[in-house]
Amino acid sequence: MDAVDRILAQWQQERPDLDVGAMGPVGRLSRLFHHHARRMGQTFARHGLNAAGFDVLATLRRSPPPHALSPGELMESMMITSGTVTNRIEQLAKADLITRTSDKKDARRAVVKLTPKGFALIDKAVADHVKTQATLLKGLSREEIAQLDGLLRRLLANHADTVD
Repeated sequence: MDAVDRILAQWQQERPDLDVGAMGPVGRLSRLFHHHARRMGQTFARHGLNAAGFDVLATLRRSPPPHALSPGELMESMMITSGTVTNRIEQLAKADLITRTSDKKDARRAVVKLTPKGFALIDKAVADHVKTQATLLKGLSREEIAQLDGLLRRLLANHADTVD
């Protein structure tokens, strides 16, 4: 019995008229999210990054060479607001991890690109991040991870219009 089971038992005792069946998975997902976010934040911090900076660098790194995108493309890929992406870009440029230049074909358009320093950093950080994620799912077999992934994908698809 875990903390969520104890909460469910309390609700069943106090409000037996309520079906609290969904409370278990939602509560566990919430607890796991916070635990996983903390652990991944520790991984990012070891590389001098936070989740926001990691997100920008990883998005650029997984884009095709020359690993460059417009702020709009970054925003679309990361599903964040323009103010948020601008702030992230400024911080990473100050750290010499990315450059922001005008597009040679269209001066009205900016291009954000990984610097060699940013490329090397994100390659190390993403390898460490993958190890952290594997550690977070220890105790589950490959088949169970695939099953969990499929169930979460299906659940997320049911909320695709409201989840960003």
